[in-house]
Amino acid sequence: MTTTNDRIRTTHIGSLPRPPALLELLEARQNDEPVDEDEWTETVAEATRAVVERQAEAGLDIVNNGEQSRVSFNWYVADRLSGIDGKREQELWADLQEFPAYAEETFETDVIDLSMQPVVDGPIEYTGHAEAEDELEEFRDTLETVDADFEGTFVTSASPSIVATTHVNEYYDTYEEFLFAVAEAMQAEYELVAETGMDLQIDAPELLTIGQTAAYAGEPLEEIRAATRLHVEALNEALENVPAEQVRLHTCWGSYEGPHHLDADLVEMLPEIYEADITGLSVEQANPRHQHEYRAFAEQPLPDDWTLMPGVVDVKTNVIDHPETIADRLERVVDAVDESTPIVAAPDCGFGTQAGLGMVDPEIAWAKLEALVEGAEIATERRR
Repeated sequence: MTTTNDRIRTTHIGSLPRPPALLELLEARQNDEPVDEDEWTETVAEATRAVVERQAEAGLDIVNNGEQSRVSFNWYVADRLSGIDGKREQELWADLQEFPAYAEETFETDVIDLSMQPVVDGPIEYTGHAEAEDELEEFRDTLETVDADFEGTFVTSASPSIVATTHVNEYYDTYEEFLFAVAEAMQAEYELVAETGMDLQIDAPELLTIGQTAAYAGEPLEEIRAATRLHVEALNEALENVPAEQVRLHTCWGSYEGPHHLDADLVEMLPEIYEADITGLSVEQANPRHQHEYRAFAEQPLPDDWTLMPGVVDVKTNVIDHPETIADRLERVVDAVDESTPIVAAPDCGFGTQAGLGMVDPEIAWAKLEALVEGAEIATERRR
């Protein structure tokens, strides 16, 4: 994850809106309905090309494939890991438990049932080489045919801990055994991405949201920090053969429109996150619950040679962030970090983390990304 600090570059956080035809096929696959493979391949290719072209039109510097073929940022692993079968109803996150009437409406989607967690009932092994290679090849082919000159590319992958915390373990004796089995399995995917030369983005919201889960809700801060340390340790094992300069990590407080009043404070969690073997960090800064936490980067400075990717565009409302507001958010962060720290502007999270759950209208999502680019340009000019 290398960049320069002569200007503020732009990126996004992985998932982008999927077209209706692709959503229909994803829903059919989720329901184990027959899907014509030629139609699937053609639809994914068209969607990938369209999303890469839209990123070029928006003016983004560092881009990806929009996760078009994935049903979600975390549950796509069911197609790439063995031992996952069946589902069990999951407990609401701690903040939503205090507002149950609202919670019933929060996670409605026609494509996947977000109230149910996949169950692990057998040994976890990576079996998704072919599917992962197909996705990477599709992205590479698209980049060659689209008339654009991007400064960088990245591919997302679920962290060991987001897999472990969003799947029910009914096979391994302990959570730790389960977590490190997932880490060993996901290592194969991380290395596949790294071999392409593209950056690897690890999606690890649980590094900040662990205190919201049923296992840790109400636990003291030190217990929550200890869980994050364990998760970072598992991630580092999985990344042992991937150069740190090729890895960026996204963490957040969960991309959902909820109360978030029980979220962990960023300043308390940064020391644990800084132990990750990465060089790029993406953290929410537009979320109204966390906009004040740019100060955390002054109190807990980033490690040397890291790039910070602050979220400066909200992904949970259909209000198009004003470019001047985006520039203000960027300036606060720039003032908080060391002057040598490269800044890459980004949204708070993805715009399509779960297929079919679109909090932001697709066209408004693209307008927000255009505003991101304009805001980064304004902030760059202000600093000159």
